[in-house]
Amino acid sequence: MVFDEMQALPDIATTLKFFKIDGRFDVICSGSLLGLHYHEIESNSVGYKTDVTMQSMDFEEFLWAKGYDTSFVDDMLVHMVDGRPFSALEHRLLLRLFLDYCVLGGMPAVVRTYIERDTFEGTLAVQRQLLLDYEEDIREVASGLDQGRILHVFRQIPAQLAKENKKFQISKVAKGARFKDYFGCIEWLADAGIVNICHALQTPELPLRGNYDAARYKLYYGDTGLLVASLDEEAQEDLRANGNLGVYKGALYENLVGEALVKSGYDLFYYKKENSTLEEDFFVRDRTSLVPVEVKATNNHAKSLATLVKSKRYEDIRYGIKLANANIGEADSIYTFPYYCAFLLRRYLKTR
Repeated sequence: MVFDEMQALPDIATTLKFFKIDGRFDVICSGSLLGLHYHEIESNSVGYKTDVTMQSMDFEEFLWAKGYDTSFVDDMLVHMVDGRPFSALEHRLLLRLFLDYCVLGGMPAVVRTYIERDTFEGTLAVQRQLLLDYEEDIREVASGLDQGRILHVFRQIPAQLAKENKKFQISKVAKGARFKDYFGCIEWLADAGIVNICHALQTPELPLRGNYDAARYKLYYGDTGLLVASLDEEAQEDLRANGNLGVYKGALYENLVGEALVKSGYDLFYYKKENSTLEEDFFVRDRTSLVPVEVKATNNHAKSLATLVKSKRYEDIRYGIKLANANIGEADSIYTFPYYCAFLLRRYLKTR
């Protein structure tokens, strides 16, 4: 039994307890923006259901759609674990596939159009319609003044990601805008699954969730393909043809990695030391260590990453990961992987 578009009548969740007790039916409920509607439910059948957050396709699922099986991905992980670079042929193939994924993103309607037509023709129109649908959802679901504020925040994300430090500034959203008036709008977008919030750590140490400043954060699109589609119309074509987005390249790759980490089950955290150039893009962890992750638009030296790994001041950090336009490598406890391996980081860390 399937209840679709559950957001139209969220109190259906109350009945799930009784279906479970009855035991005769398997029940699936689906709907958009459910994270925003759960507060309306009088009784949410706690203990009698399993919640699953559906997201757009990650790079692994995109590879499946292209016809590559699980053994292809398993071999990528083996390369990472063994520290064995990909062959020139493998590397070129994966870079090409990943560039296609960067342009398309993982929204099923976009990927389906691409697969069925075997061309990018029509995909941008689908992406632009999805962006309009997001704005329509905001107008339909949000209330009062929040509608305009949420739209202002959503539309500001691409421009603010283009800044060098990429920290989201409420003051840039509207004249006189204040944090207390707008942070609820940011949480609304996050609950809706439209954006990912990356919180600023107070210090680079464990635990992560108990160690961040709620007033400092970056905002990323939940789907990087939609981020590219939100730019000027030529941006997608330039990225496909030349792998180039000029000054926006750093923002694109940060968004991609943040998206991959969230889809792997991580929360997002970064660090910026006050009055210093020390800054790290993301942090994850294994069983015992805090692991800084640096995203490089090229394959330049990762100065901040090297500082965090070498310094005795940061006791929880024993090694770091650099994601770059490069093949697999290791030097001075910094492990380098190509961007296209980002979705495998959690599985890689479990092997260490």
